[in-house]
Amino acid sequence: MLKIEIDGKQVEVEHGTTIIDAADKLGVEIPRFCYHKKLSVAANCRMCLVQVEKFNKPLPACATPVADGMKIFTRSKAAIEAQQSVMEFLLINHPLDCPICDQGGECDLQDIAMAYGAPASRYTEEKRVVLNKNIGPLVSTDMTRCIQCTRCVRFLKEVGGMMELGLVNRGEHAEITAYVDKSVDSELSGNIIDLCPVGALTSKPFRYTARSWELTRRPSIAMHDGLGSHIEVQVKDNKVMRVLPREKESINECWLSDRDRFSYEGLNSPERLKVPMIKHKGEWQETDWKTALEFAAGQLKDITNQYGGDALGVLVSPNSTMEEGYLAKKLAEGLGCGNVDYRVRQTDFRLDGKRLGAPWMGCNIPDIEELDRILIIGSNLRNEHPLLSTRFRKAVANGAELSKISPLDNDPLMPVKHKIIVRPNDIVNVLAQVLKAMSGLQRLSLCLPASLNKLLEEIKVRENTQAIAESLAGMGENYDLVSPKTGIFIGNMALNDPRFTEMYSLAEAIAGLCGATFGLMPAGANNTGMHLVGVMPSPQGMHARAMLEVPRKAYLLVNLEPELDCHNGAAAHRAMQQAECVVALTMFKSEALEDADVLLPIAPFTESSGSVMSIEGRVQSFSAVTRPLGECRPGWKVLRVLGNTLGLSGFDYNSSEEVKTAIFGGEKPSAVVWRSLNNNLKELVEIEVNIKSEGLQRIGEVPQYQADLIVRRAPSLQKTKYNLQPKARIHPKMMTKLGLAEGDRVLVRQGGGSAVLTVRADTHVAMGCVRIQAANKLTASLGELMGDVTVEKIEAEAAVTA
Repeated sequence: MLKIEIDGKQVEVEHGTTIIDAADKLGVEIPRFCYHKKLSVAANCRMCLVQVEKFNKPLPACATPVADGMKIFTRSKAAIEAQQSVMEFLLINHPLDCPICDQGGECDLQDIAMAYGAPASRYTEEKRVVLNKNIGPLVSTDMTRCIQCTRCVRFLKEVGGMMELGLVNRGEHAEITAYVDKSVDSELSGNIIDLCPVGALTSKPFRYTARSWELTRRPSIAMHDGLGSHIEVQVKDNKVMRVLPREKESINECWLSDRDRFSYEGLNSPERLKVPMIKHKGEWQETDWKTALEFAAGQLKDITNQYGGDALGVLVSPNSTMEEGYLAKKLAEGLGCGNVDYRVRQTDFRLDGKRLGAPWMGCNIPDIEELDRILIIGSNLRNEHPLLSTRFRKAVANGAELSKISPLDNDPLMPVKHKIIVRPNDIVNVLAQVLKAMSGLQRLSLCLPASLNKLLEEIKVRENTQAIAESLAGMGENYDLVSPKTGIFIGNMALNDPRFTEMYSLAEAIAGLCGATFGLMPAGANNTGMHLVGVMPSPQGMHARAMLEVPRKAYLLVNLEPELDCHNGAAAHRAMQQAECVVALTMFKSEALEDADVLLPIAPFTESSGSVMSIEGRVQSFSAVTRPLGECRPGWKVLRVLGNTLGLSGFDYNSSEEVKTAIFGGEKPSAVVWRSLNNNLKELVEIEVNIKSEGLQRIGEVPQYQADLIVRRAPSLQKTKYNLQPKARIHPKMMTKLGLAEGDRVLVRQGGGSAVLTVRADTHVAMGCVRIQAANKLTASLGELMGDVTVEKIEAEAAVTA
């Protein structure tokens, strides 16, 4: 430890600590613009100049490491004069437009100018003007205000993974700009708004809508992925105006994904359902809560009394709260129904009853940065977990080797040591090769099913799978790791695949051989919590896929749109059409719910309270930040009153906290969680490695800005490049083989459905596959997310007729 003195105060710090870090530790304020604790040091604003004993000129506090016995003066005459000179220099070209600047009231330049600036400017010459750049639908630019701190440049390169902004020219002509005719497309781009110390980069959706001092700030939890980021919701006149990150080092650090930041626009969508509605003679009619609940309860009771509880199907969104899932399951049980499920996009349920506990990520979020070897199976990280990908990026920057096995070769914006891009159907064979190679490396025998042992004997290990096994075992080009920290993670594409069971079993076996952390990375905000609560079918009940393929007489839908949120949009549509009654608890009135009979308006997370569990097993509760819109009510409360109306016992909760207490049996949530989470299987299942499929396979990826009801209705997110119209994306070599060209119109058939799409060349797609996005009304008529499809070229005349 080094002993130093700052403004007469003694402090001990570690070797390598900079003056500015030591001052922050001591609580001594040093002004800064370019410095940020999460970014590299640039030292180009010079605002943090301080006087150091025995140095004849001021030094930048952000770039100067301390030495033992160093004496630092932040408020001496020399330091103050240096800081005032820098402040005057920065203000020379800065426009005096604070009254119309969105940064007003929370601007670092304003605050520091008041503390360190002169009362009047000596500069009388003409100020420079910099043209604004259009860098996309999310970030607005006023580049004349820019002071070239380069925080935005460094963030996009170091955290975002790609340099999309840069500093060009020199001296007075220096300016921040994007590449020619390019926008900033990072899924984390909104963070440069927070980082900008002036009003050069502001939120385009928030622009000119409110002043910062008019907003009420309330804490909440982001509900669009499994990370559980901490957010600050800013409200004016009972309307959400803006969402910002709250610092939580162990979860989201101080960042926020664009999906979590800008999705609030969907809360104010004109499609918001404000009053209960009942369909009468094919027309929607508004009604009161009592009538709607009595009608819904009467319909559900009549059908279950006449046909039995098995005639009812209950589908719950994985983005619902634990309280909503618990009460939905309890309501189903009260009606004698075992058909309840939250896994609406999953197609393979053979692992039900075979796990030792609830599946989770297998480690805490910060632990990812400490890994030495990583294997990711069936995941497009930036699409599914945009903020979690920064942790993997840090691990790779620290020297970790990343391998991936996937049907898509999207750039994760970090070096990938080994990658195998194959059809979804062939991932099982690749994992079997890795398992055989790992078994040979570790010289361990594993109790595998007889059929798998026999298949492994016949499998030939290729060079690329051998390389992945060696990497996971800690072997390297220059040196081997004695005890590597290894992580194997299964992503959302694998989770939704018909052969998920085989992938899971083989991945767990590989992890067991090399002592790796093993876990799942589902896309839903509350998948882990729903599993722990038990929002799944009873042993005799039907899972989500079966409920749609064998239609029920009645459905209870909680917070989802079946055609867009289920694994098979066509099957979901048919099931809803054939049902005698569909009761939907929803935030929005939309075409996707036209087959419903009752719409009960429930409040989104900003207008309700509840709990969710992140993929690392962390239970987090939140409260409402605004009053419910119109006659909306919290989802848990609607389910409770529906249970009361049905005459069921055990629905006497007065708050979401009481429901949470019932879920955990009065125990501390963490105690229940840590004895419940377990990814291990009771026994390895029988696996058939080689299943041949001659036709094209669909990769039905859900775009991140179509992930749930709220995000789909955020206009600014829908304008980004991630929300392109659905296309039939095929590898160029495969297009040649099929006789297709860029721009051709094709008829895509899957199951009993079809869709007409335009062909687009995509080198990221595996051979033998066609990438067709899901959760879109243009492709909702197709079948499962992952399955065999046929592609037939439409001749020009036929296309015109169609």
